[in-house]
Amino acid sequence: MEAARELTTVCEAGECRKRIYWVGGSKGGVGKTMVAMATIDMLRERGEEVVVVECDTSNPDVFKAYGELVECELTDLEKGDGWVRLINVCDADRQRTVVVNTAARNSRAVNQFGSTLDASLDELGRELVCLWVINRQRDSLELLNEFMAAMPRAQVHVVRNAYFGEERQFELYGNSKVKTVVESRGGRSVTFPGLADRVADDLYTQRMAIAVAAKSLPLGNRAELGRWRGEVRRVLGGVLA
Repeated sequence: MEAARELTTVCEAGECRKRIYWVGGSKGGVGKTMVAMATIDMLRERGEEVVVVECDTSNPDVFKAYGELVECELTDLEKGDGWVRLINVCDADRQRTVVVNTAARNSRAVNQFGSTLDASLDELGRELVCLWVINRQRDSLELLNEFMAAMPRAQVHVVRNAYFGEERQFELYGNSKVKTVVESRGGRSVTFPGLADRVADDLYTQRMAIAVAAKSLPLGNRAELGRWRGEVRRVLGGVLA
């Protein structure tokens, strides 16, 4: 309660910063799209106004799922112009939270242009929070190291995707120096819950927003989606607080 009162006081003083949520992983197939959709869903449930920046221009699932519900921008971060556009979107309305869904190929561009965003955070009046989605392979951790070097001011949280196994099976990350660094900088390590394949397939194939699916899918599918949303709230609650 004391921390909540303190936060309220800071916000009332006009110092409360809206966040940029960067959903990354820099490789395909780790589950960035689902984490991005869950993040958008949870923020909207909390009543936050959200702007989505979709950087996967070749397969813009998040853009197509949420384009009719929130403001969405399609931006290619492979080029310097894309980073300029991203920063301008973040600057255009500082009262809205920005969710950036990155593409699998963006690791090289982050190394090249990431400092552009990192250096703009103070002037933007924003915090950069990264949700770094991993599977159980080593390259997830190597790419995270590169990200933290390119964007040293980002608050990084690691999201273990339970689709690839239970928390104990992420042994490589659990025993890594990367985990030590992330948590020494105030980051958290959380396990993102799995969703039944047939429901996940509905979201992907129909490019359906989670809140829309919760009202329109068959009853069994909606029940599973409701269970999963509850787990997402529990797991990501502290990260998105």
